[in-house]
Amino acid sequence: MGCFQSKTANVQSPDQVPESKPDPGDGEQGLGQQDQEQVVPAFKEFELTELRAATNGFSSELIVSESGEKAPNVVYRGKLRSNKVVAIKRFSKLSWPDPQQFVAEAAGVGKVRHNRLVNLIGCCAEGDERLLVAEYMPNDTLSKHLFHWDKQPLPWEMRVRVAYHIAQALEHCNAENRKIYHDLNAYRVLFDEVHV
Repeated sequence: MGCFQSKTANVQSPDQVPESKPDPGDGEQGLGQQDQEQVVPAFKEFELTELRAATNGFSSELIVSESGEKAPNVVYRGKLRSNKVVAIKRFSKLSWPDPQQFVAEAAGVGKVRHNRLVNLIGCCAEGDERLLVAEYMPNDTLSKHLFHWDKQPLPWEMRVRVAYHIAQALEHCNAENRKIYHDLNAYRVLFDEVHV
């Protein structure tokens, strides 16, 4: 299932619900575990009808990314009833034929909370559907900023900051004994705000 992604900055997009996540790497006081739990909603099981409504019936206009050849999965931008913008990853049933196993694995990953991780908010396993719900990161992947930049390359200061933040996320996953970063690459590192 994997760590949904590592995020590299802590300032939310204007269309997101305001959440206070100070950046301990930038000299501010970090959040305690209890404070982080209040910032990120508790992991929950969603109903398929709510996630279908959040994505306008899994509209192709809301697709953020698609990947996987044998068992494709699609990520949608969605808006929950609470107006929180989320990423909803839709897996093929072939990826997770056993719904109980899917929910158990998702709940385990959902317990891992850190301000350098895209936190998993919930899941859904109804019928043939297998869906994960996570925080939404609006500013694309590290891959795009490194390899597909249009105007200017990612400054070296930002590259170092990204590396430091990824190291923080990996250290936290390791400390939590959640080895969920086996396929970490530049396509899985997401930005919530780009300081270019």
